[in-house]
Amino acid sequence: MELLKEDYNQISTRLLLTQVKDFYLGNRDTLFRFSGLHCASFFGIVEVVSGLIEMGYYDINKVDFWGYAPLTWAARNGHVGVVSILLGRGEINPDKSDRGGRTPLSFAASFGHEEVVKIFLGREEVNSDKADNDGKTPLLHAATSGHEGMVKILLRRGEVDPGKPDRGCRTPLLFAAWAGREGVVIILLGREGVSPDKPDKWGRTPLSYAARHGYEGVVKLLLRREEVNPDKPDNLGRAPLLFAAWTGSEGVVKILLRREEVNPVKLDNYGGTPLSYAARRGGEGVVKTLLGREEVHPDKPDYLGRTPLSFATEYGYESVVKILLGREEVNPDKPDNGGRRPLSYAIQNSHVGLVMLLHSRNTVASRAV
Repeated sequence: MELLKEDYNQISTRLLLTQVKDFYLGNRDTLFRFSGLHCASFFGIVEVVSGLIEMGYYDINKVDFWGYAPLTWAARNGHVGVVSILLGRGEINPDKSDRGGRTPLSFAASFGHEEVVKIFLGREEVNSDKADNDGKTPLLHAATSGHEGMVKILLRRGEVDPGKPDRGCRTPLLFAAWAGREGVVIILLGREGVSPDKPDKWGRTPLSYAARHGYEGVVKLLLRREEVNPDKPDNLGRAPLLFAAWTGSEGVVKILLRREEVNPVKLDNYGGTPLSYAARRGGEGVVKTLLGREEVHPDKPDYLGRTPLSFATEYGYESVVKILLGREEVNPDKPDNGGRRPLSYAIQNSHVGLVMLLHSRNTVASRAV
């Protein structure tokens, strides 16, 4: 206890914290203000926390170099006993924010510590819907992390807004869709005040993010809602189908193409199509799926004159190049607006197999002419 009383910047504290992942400790002076009470709260040592408080050496609201008070560490790490001891002190501030504006409740919700959250929600001083500096509420953090039980607990509070966006206009539903949290998506879609098609400041909807990351289950859940536009573009003109094609999410591409509203040749602001994005990323299955649609032209250039074959050649996707060359409409020697042909991209990037393949195709085409 006497050792911990001396507190700040001790080598013992440093050695303990270096065993914990995801914490940057920096140079020797960075542990300034990380006291013995912070340390004991971090590890949840109830007897030590209680003893240090009784000794009266500490301001229990004092923050460390991260801006965390002892209560924040205890809440973040789910130490119910320490949280209860600290909250039993009259001078404690249970809603104290760190430098990023996050409260102990926010951290507990983010890490799924349900018992700790229930304790905080029992305090009148605690704002259960308090946003941090980025506009993220405890509910939004819980939704992002996929803690279904936590989401249900928070939604029982009347003051918690289930559709409250952060500073980027991103809602809890959008983050849940982005992270593929199906259970949380189901819970939020069942609440009034939640718009299933609300875009963020970049114009991307929950469906766009789910499609981009290939979360088929979330995509199906969102498409069941009439309010959801399955072909809604973002600020750059990129619709959910294009995002799915871009990331090679073949299952999502097939789901979206079953909807009549989805245009398989819809251009983004740069003239790119789902096929050109699929070719650019080497999505062989997606390329085959898109070419199965009559509306899809396999040789359509974007506004810079780049064709799907041009992109596939540049990045060395031989299987995609072969698929495209199997189509009569594809010109293997078509130049872009800068005069560069697929063969030149293959040569520049040392794709030997493609150089030989394209050279032979161009030779055959020349002889035919």
